[in-house]
Amino acid sequence: MSAGGAFGGNRGLRPVPPEKGVFPLDHMHLCDLEKKEYLSCLKSSGHNSETCRHLSKKYLQCRMEKNLMAKQDMSELGFGKESNMEASGQNVNERIDNQG
Repeated sequence: MSAGGAFGGNRGLRPVPPEKGVFPLDHMHLCDLEKKEYLSCLKSSGHNSETCRHLSKKYLQCRMEKNLMAKQDMSELGFGKESNMEASGQNVNERIDNQG
């Protein structure tokens, strides 16, 4: 006899959610504008996420302000204060081309 559930799961243990990556969906569309701006930028940049990094940050800030995710320091989410590249106004492709 099997001790697992119908799909092989153990019914006696409670699942433990991951620390990051799971947060409430935006059912009320509170951050739709930020999401659409980010997705549009990705599409127009050939899915180069570095080009759209500022919009990703804006979207996450919106989610935190609307309590759709836990408030965290942006540096914990991979956003430093202002990187040298952003401060100089130089884009990622220019920096890569100049290194060669």
